[in-house]
Amino acid sequence: MQLISFLDEALVKEVQATYGTPVYVYDQVTLETQAEQVMAFPNAYGVTARYAMKALPSAAVIRVLSDCGLHIDASSGFEAERAMRAGVPAAHIQVTAQEFPHNAKDLFDQGVLFNACSIAQIEAYGALAPNTELSIRVNPGLGSGATNRTNVGGPGASFGIWHAHLGDALEAANRHGLTVRRMHTHIGSGSDPEVWERVALMSLDICSRLPDATVLSLGGGYKVGRVKGEVSTDLQKIGLHIVEAFRASAQKTGKELSLVVEPGAYLVANAGALVCTAIDVV
Repeated sequence: MQLISFLDEALVKEVQATYGTPVYVYDQVTLETQAEQVMAFPNAYGVTARYAMKALPSAAVIRVLSDCGLHIDASSGFEAERAMRAGVPAAHIQVTAQEFPHNAKDLFDQGVLFNACSIAQIEAYGALAPNTELSIRVNPGLGSGATNRTNVGGPGASFGIWHAHLGDALEAANRHGLTVRRMHTHIGSGSDPEVWERVALMSLDICSRLPDATVLSLGGGYKVGRVKGEVSTDLQKIGLHIVEAFRASAQKTGKELSLVVEPGAYLVANAGALVCTAIDVV
């Protein structure tokens, strides 16, 4: 029997007897260790870490990561509801969704944050919550991903407001008395660290054109090694370059932007195992 590092034969048998099979088992120590690394992401003026819960929406996993201090990135209104049922405070949840949430008003009334991915979404949000604050997702013009389906930046991606349309986005926000306090970018999953750093610099430049922005989210997409030979992204290494860039931007613009990072798979990819019986495996 080949076992995952956090399981031994006795524990596998106990899980089989207690819960039946097949059953997924997650290791809290691994989750907490990964969370600690993310929470320690180098930063110049403060950092908030959000768990992109689409990577694994288990309520138990969400609770562990929330207890570690992570906030939540929800990719739908349904995920936001799920996170709240798991005990996450509404103010710690931000929705970033291609489709405007079906339950948007209820979520916003409870204090869930919103990240508009299009000018149409700015208009929809403004109609429900005028004279408030929001975040906008911007496509900086460059992307990187392990495959073309996980590349969510650049001209071939539909995610976010194209950077050249930033003025139109601000006009839409102004029509509803909205203050764009946060900007978000995300270029892809399993992305190249060097490209990620380049996009960070591009995003800082774009964010400097948002007069009221105080927060810049650089998303997630950090490469995590799942099998022998794959190397995980060194968060400390790429983070040090980001610190320098944020400080240089502050000297140029006078604005000290806080940082948000939003990993998903990086936190959970190596924290679980599927326990089966011999007949299940066959």
